[in-house]
Amino acid sequence: MNQKMLLIASGLLLCASFHIQAQSTRTLSATKANEYGVVYTLPTTVLDITVETETTEKQPGEFYKYAKKYLNIDNPIAVPSISTSVKSVTVTERGIADESRRYNMQLKGGFAPYVIVNNENIPLSINTQELYQADDVELPVAQKALPTPLQTEAARQVISEDMLRSRSVAKRAELAAAQIYALRQSRTDLITGQSEKMPPDGKSMQIVMDNIEAQEAALMAMFVGTTKTWTDVQTISFTPTEDVRNKIIARISATEGIVDADDLSGAPMTITVKITERGRMPENEKGAVIPFPKNGVAYCIPGKADVKIDFDGKSFYNERLPFAQFGVDYGMDPSAFTNKKSPVAIKLNSATGALMETVPAQM
Repeated sequence: MNQKMLLIASGLLLCASFHIQAQSTRTLSATKANEYGVVYTLPTTVLDITVETETTEKQPGEFYKYAKKYLNIDNPIAVPSISTSVKSVTVTERGIADESRRYNMQLKGGFAPYVIVNNENIPLSINTQELYQADDVELPVAQKALPTPLQTEAARQVISEDMLRSRSVAKRAELAAAQIYALRQSRTDLITGQSEKMPPDGKSMQIVMDNIEAQEAALMAMFVGTTKTWTDVQTISFTPTEDVRNKIIARISATEGIVDADDLSGAPMTITVKITERGRMPENEKGAVIPFPKNGVAYCIPGKADVKIDFDGKSFYNERLPFAQFGVDYGMDPSAFTNKKSPVAIKLNSATGALMETVPAQM
């Protein structure tokens, strides 16, 4: 087995959750034409690590130096800044074909057996159309930044001719502050019913109030500055083959978000994998290993490992997971699947190759 860790390229994940039904599947039948043999491949378990980051960008307003003088605001944004933090980390498992674990199972008998495999030729079920259903995992979706108050139509409406003509920043700030107070007075007059032009109905009233609020927000942003936030979602695939400690799988840059593991512009996100249990062959009552049945229908008895993902001194994921590559392959007697009177069926986990459930066969 390869003793290195395989790091697969990261990419933007487009779906919100994984469903086994979404896989491309096909049915393989054991017939005379293929000498009653069905070939399939057991998996290696891959970790799909979905990282959600949140980026915040702050920009000072044109009149930030006058925020205290005209609006009594002590802490306007005075310096541009951008920062990125990790919001969440979600880990899911999937299987990729392990070519060293390819099996040709012989299924000759009274019942016509069949195997459902996915696009990796990994078995999903035998003798049943029902597939094992892993728990759905909701994955985050990237969110674009909302427009700031200065990027709205209201921002264009509040620029008066006097503000446009003036070359003095101080004068423009004074005019903007006066307009803020005028808008606040207009809102008060509408609320108290003292406005000379009251809206005819409630809907019109709401439209006017919303417009006043948007204009005031735009003018205020010229003093206090703007803040916009957006999220990014990327998935990094990682295949462990041994214990690993603090392996850098990606970096988080304050300005660029998620970057490659070798991009030193970002702080490292690390993974630690510690094998806690190796899969073991079944034993009889005397403790002797039960041998693999002749022409056995192979499945995996997975091992387990603790998976921990850290960033900036904080643990974002810490769970014990099953892995095919830390397990062993075993098999069921093929006659159980071809018994004419009572053939059995099994459901398998495509991520680990594990036998999840034994049920009556479906004709």
